Amino acid sequence: MRFKDQVVIITGATGGLGADAARSFAGEGARLLLVDRDDGAALAAELGARFHRADVTRDADVAGYVQVALDAFGRIDVFFNNAGIEGRVAPITELTEADFDAVMGVNVKGVFLGLRHVLPVMLRQRAGAIVNTGSTASHVGSPGLGPYVASKHAVLGLTRVAAVEAARAGVRVNAVCPGPTETRMIRSLEEQAAARGLNDARERYMAGIPLGRYCTPAEVTAAVMFLCSAEASGITGTHLLVDGGRTGAPSSSAIR
Repeated sequence: MRFKDQVVIITGATGGLGADAARSFAGEGARLLLVDRDDGAALAAELGARFHRADVTRDADVAGYVQVALDAFGRIDVFFNNAGIEGRVAPITELTEADFDAVMGVNVKGVFLGLRHVLPVMLRQRAGAIVNTGSTASHVGSPGLGPYVASKHAVLGLTRVAAVEAARAGVRVNAVCPGPTETRMIRSLEEQAAARGLNDARERYMAGIPLGRYCTPAEVTAAVMFLCSAEASGITGTHLLVDGGRTGAPSSSAIR
């Protein structure tokens, strides 16, 4: 029960990683506020949690979910700043301004706004742990995913700056960087690749992973919970890769 009675906010809470993390935090005694633009009422009821619908790209919505947490619980101990989208798979020359803005809005602005509104609470408390969701795309290029790769590189930049700014107050900020994981997002990428004539997308992805398989949401959640726990009390401003060795394999295959 590492998180007994701790207040945990999770954004993107209805997605594969968010929902798995919610169940795991709940199982370790946390009091949860689940945030998503999709309906999470059923998941919240399952876990005895609170759900708040919000668009992480809107400042007022982000301020709103932070206030909901404070009104309900009085503090915020852990923030899993997780909401993210993959966007459209296409070469940069075929992407539109709207394609770029959509991904950057959720993956970068959403992370920034979460930090902007949660950090002041934790700084006043002089305690707290934040994990932002990066990706292997925070470290390497992936053809066809220009906005996504740019956005996930930016997440690491925000993580490092926030960590340095908050460290003296006892607030830790880290990132988790999953590789291909068995969630809706990877299925979307496979389907988009197939629509472009790459019917072997799954095999190509797995060929570039030394472990020979996708990670599971539970494996990513384990890293998130470690970074948020007292066991990681000396860790801030860094990232933890959960990618089956993909970034260590320079010959890894990529969807084009």
